[in-house]
Amino acid sequence: MARNILVIDGHPDPNGERYCHALAQAYVEGARAGGHTANLITLAECDVAFLRSQGEWREAEPGPDIRKAQEAIGAADHLVIVYPLWLGSMPALVKAFFEQAFRPGFAVTRGEMSLNPGLLGGRSARVVVTMGMPALVYRWFFFAHSLKSLERNILKFAGLGPIRETLIGGVESIGDGKRKAWLETLRRFGREGR
Repeated sequence: MARNILVIDGHPDPNGERYCHALAQAYVEGARAGGHTANLITLAECDVAFLRSQGEWREAEPGPDIRKAQEAIGAADHLVIVYPLWLGSMPALVKAFFEQAFRPGFAVTRGEMSLNPGLLGGRSARVVVTMGMPALVYRWFFFAHSLKSLERNILKFAGLGPIRETLIGGVESIGDGKRKAWLETLRRFGREGR
């Protein structure tokens, strides 16, 4: 079954040489080859302001790039979020993007929070994280704490599920063969729409 897929490339550096950019593009290529509709948002090219108060989060109008992103998220069946692990977490730009895009009235209910606040139900997600350390160290020693926080406190809170993970460790040292293999894995996930 054809899906409408949105890939969010969260690497803050616009340099096209970044591996996250290649991974995001590989997923988009695979999805389109598989008959899916696939769109790409590259956060490094977007104007994403930092929120500075709860009132701003609840009441301020998001900028044009965020409104376009909300439209794309609203139309998608499946989100793919790609970013590098920086200081043990997602880059500040990715967090700022979610704070801007997942506002009350769009991603969560307005007013008093309920036990089921999410307005983005019916959408699945895949989170792809690259990192310098081995993925097993991140998962087993650090308990993938920042990834779990993104899944539970942002994506599931907004109603998304199921959420799958792809952790790519040792990106500075894995060599061209493994890098190409990961690109093909992302293309396959794209073709399969998962």
